[in-house]
Amino acid sequence: MNIEKLFKDAEEKIQEEFKKIDKMCEKNSNKVLNAFRKYKISEAHFSSTTGYGYSDIGRDTIEKVFAEILGAEDALVRNQFISGSHALTVALFSYLRPGDTMLSISGLPYDTLHEVIGIKENKSSLKSFNINYEQIDLIDDDFDYEKIKETLNNKKIKLIEIQRSKGYSTRKSINIEKVEKVINEIRKVDKDVIIMVDNCYCEFVEEKTPLEVGADIIVGSLIKNLGGGLAPNGAYIAGKKELVELAGERLTLPGEGREVGPTLGINKSILQGLFFAPSVVASALKTAVLASAVLEDLGYNVEPKYSEKRCDIVQTIIFNDEEKLIKFCQGIQMGSPIDSFAIPEGWDMPGYDDKVIMAAGTFTQGSSIELSCDGPIRSPYIAYLQGSLTYDYGKLALKKAIENLQKLEKYV
Repeated sequence: MNIEKLFKDAEEKIQEEFKKIDKMCEKNSNKVLNAFRKYKISEAHFSSTTGYGYSDIGRDTIEKVFAEILGAEDALVRNQFISGSHALTVALFSYLRPGDTMLSISGLPYDTLHEVIGIKENKSSLKSFNINYEQIDLIDDDFDYEKIKETLNNKKIKLIEIQRSKGYSTRKSINIEKVEKVINEIRKVDKDVIIMVDNCYCEFVEEKTPLEVGADIIVGSLIKNLGGGLAPNGAYIAGKKELVELAGERLTLPGEGREVGPTLGINKSILQGLFFAPSVVASALKTAVLASAVLEDLGYNVEPKYSEKRCDIVQTIIFNDEEKLIKFCQGIQMGSPIDSFAIPEGWDMPGYDDKVIMAAGTFTQGSSIELSCDGPIRSPYIAYLQGSLTYDYGKLALKKAIENLQKLEKYV
């Protein structure tokens, strides 16, 4: 196999997709720049606080900038969040009370939320506080509108959760048009139910956010899209002001809420990461499109196809073979800047039922936006590729992954 020719041919046929990505990047860059200008971002906002974190003007202004960009009334953007899953957990515990019912309408949530909800037993779960959970699965990668309306007509639901990205499932991710349609249908039946969207991996991929089509609250991680590869940790909760305030009091403590929380020198990294984010997301999307085209040319089943409209940065490759999944992930690790010498293997990770292999030679541990590839060691052995700070580095890592895959096939 001539790898250079394989990539050259793929790049020739994906140029139209790249033009679409560049156009979206320009629109979102303009949105970011306008927010920075509106709130007069200056070096003063790079300031740091310690201890309680009182009167941190950088932190407070960052939250205004995020709210503006995301179409929110308010936003909570904090380095005290450990991950996107942590932010989702804070949100759920903020809005749900004993006797309330949470309804997921996008099927089973991501693995790390199973113990949070109580799908998998845990003494600290929502279930342990007598908070109920119900689930409606997708039908042909779309919402089950009739069942959703039937459930809302017959039961009191406090919160509806929508997970846009596919997680470790085989379904398609959910685009903003479908989110808007289902929210409109929900509001015909229940105007008060809280609609919360897990927006991880989706920011800056499309022009609108879920808040701009009727969602009440959205949640995401800063070591994914909006951190631009520079934020060292953190996450956000954005939406209606009263809901953001509740989340602030759950993250810290009632009575102090958002008034506390030291930034410890992170403000500049968050702002600079957000500034670069539209461009970094564009690089991640181009890397995903290239991967889709190349792996499909090699005969693998990929989702999305290279020419399909995207709503997140995740590219899946179905290997139907454990060793091929492992070799591909190991190749991505070899093509990474950090720990390129390491050889990832499947291992038991907190919050996951299956062994998971994770390739992520990243400057920030677990940073999906930098370039990572992972997947549970279970049939049909799917690799979930996401990120890349630049397209060129993404392409180089993909070449290394194909080379490593090719070595295995020589001996089969």
